Amino acid sequence: MDVYDGSDEYMNYVVIFAGGVGMRMGCSVPKQFLEVDHKPILIHTTEKFSRHNNIDGIVVVCKQEYIGFCEECLNRFRTDKILNVVAGGENGQDSIFKGLDYLIKNVSDSKDDIVLIHDGVRPAITEQLITNSIDCAKKNGNSIAVSKAIETVIKIDRDGNIEETLNRAVCRNAKAPQCFNLLEIWKIHLIARKNGYNEMMVDSASLMSSYGYTLHTIECGPENIKITTPNDFYMFKAIYEASKERGIALE
Repeated sequence: MDVYDGSDEYMNYVVIFAGGVGMRMGCSVPKQFLEVDHKPILIHTTEKFSRHNNIDGIVVVCKQEYIGFCEECLNRFRTDKILNVVAGGENGQDSIFKGLDYLIKNVSDSKDDIVLIHDGVRPAITEQLITNSIDCAKKNGNSIAVSKAIETVIKIDRDGNIEETLNRAVCRNAKAPQCFNLLEIWKIHLIARKNGYNEMMVDSASLMSSYGYTLHTIECGPENIKITTPNDFYMFKAIYEASKERGIALE
């Protein structure tokens, strides 16, 4: 597949997926609206991008019934660079497409624009990781944030028996942001929507890999967690509070 030519005439946009309903958290509101230090997790996440000098605009994607509440949160905390809050789709990939589609049809005017796709419940993103993602995508056409596997990784069969123990040194956990040329990933989504997303397309990286793209990685720390379970929530809270006590931001 072709990749964009690395022109300097481009903008950097962000699609933040905030479509979760919090079932695994066991809470009455979606997990992205749970608060740490009196601030919703989604705001912790969006602020990291809005404060970055190289980010030009942000689209937030959430469930239709929470758009008003999401907009109210963003306004209350005066989050800059928000272009729009758009309704998600039937699944995660469809929701990401809705964000990309909004950018293509309403905002982007260059074939070289870059998009960073990020989880609304991945709030420990740092300024340096955002910078590294943009730089890698500008150089290589894409960028996937990954962290080193710190435990033994195994492959099991259908009966749950260990089939293979993988070399941890060459294993990584795929995280976010996942950064691409905006026009390219939008076009791939059009193809995938026509053919049907398959179960292996669990994120943007696996989607692009399925269509022949070579993906480039950048390392990030293990603290770049996605808040999915109560343990994740308390882990982020501990990381945040420890950073605050030390007088440093999660940057």
